[in-house]
Amino acid sequence: MGSPWKAIADDSRREILLLLRKRQMTPGQLAEHFQFTPPALSTHLRILREADLITEKKLGKNRYYSLDGKKSLEIINFFEKMWGYNLDSLKEYVENKERKRK
Repeated sequence: MGSPWKAIADDSRREILLLLRKRQMTPGQLAEHFQFTPPALSTHLRILREADLITEKKLGKNRYYSLDGKKSLEIINFFEKMWGYNLDSLKEYVENKERKRK
């Protein structure tokens, strides 16, 4: 299993995740959005798959990739814990400042 943090460190892989957020796609459909060579796209997909950020489903000759929400939620929860407190504090500060102006 690869690291989801290393996997999302690359701009192109983050873009792949954003595309897969909307719907499952084949490598050909993903390739339409990039200037990658097929081996480069395959490497990006492998890294995302090994990090458990995407899943691969084979139907006949086609492979379909989709976002795996479980591991993505771990990353979201981390940022929520890290920034949630700060955002709540900022919201409280702004609301208090507004009350004082009135």
